[in-house]
Amino acid sequence: MIYIRSTLFFIFYALTAVLFSCLGVLLWPLPFKWRYAVVSQWAKTNIWLLEKICDVRLEVEGSEHIGDEPAVIICKHQSAWETLALQAVFPPQVWVLKRELLWIPFFGWGLASLKPIAIDRKAGRKALSQVIEQGLDRLSSGAWVVVFPEGTRVAPGYIGKFGIGGARLAVETGYPVIPVAHDAGHYWPKRGFLKRPGTIRMQIGAKIDTSGIEAADLNQQLYDWMEQTMTQLEGKKPQQQARQL
Repeated sequence: MIYIRSTLFFIFYALTAVLFSCLGVLLWPLPFKWRYAVVSQWAKTNIWLLEKICDVRLEVEGSEHIGDEPAVIICKHQSAWETLALQAVFPPQVWVLKRELLWIPFFGWGLASLKPIAIDRKAGRKALSQVIEQGLDRLSSGAWVVVFPEGTRVAPGYIGKFGIGGARLAVETGYPVIPVAHDAGHYWPKRGFLKRPGTIRMQIGAKIDTSGIEAADLNQQLYDWMEQTMTQLEGKKPQQQARQL
């Protein structure tokens, strides 16, 4: 049954991706918030389909920490699930992501319409400067910025080394940070086709004021929070995994 459910979900997931990506391109002349309101329905629809078809549910703790002020979201990266769930839980947002994702037919086109900060991860300081410059532009316009500090999807039971980009963005722009942890990799594994029934828990941490703090210290604070929260969610302390470039 899990094979049938996962296959059915994949069909809807792919078909709706094409549909909403084309809508994103057609709506490109409209303001960002209008485009986002339409295109983000793809994510919300698939979170709903995931529950109805695969019996994978979402449980959120800490939603009272979100508020109205834009912030930098520092999120655990285990699967493709969180890119959908964040849109269902948080206000309009953009993501810091590798530019190669924009080259994917249909999916990349729709993604490009949502003004992501698409970087070349091999560009080093140039990529960091891009994150800060474009991140300030997005935050100033009212959009939230999502950063996956591990730089790649990390399997359950592990935690990757945190890149400094998200912390630097928050400190240099003066916007607060909200950390987000979850255990989605147990139900929607990295590169996994099968979706395992269960409840994915998302934990939203308290907003962190970034005034008067060094980026390195903030990054360590975020790492410690993530390590502690993932220990609570998964029942054991995650092992460290080297950050992939």
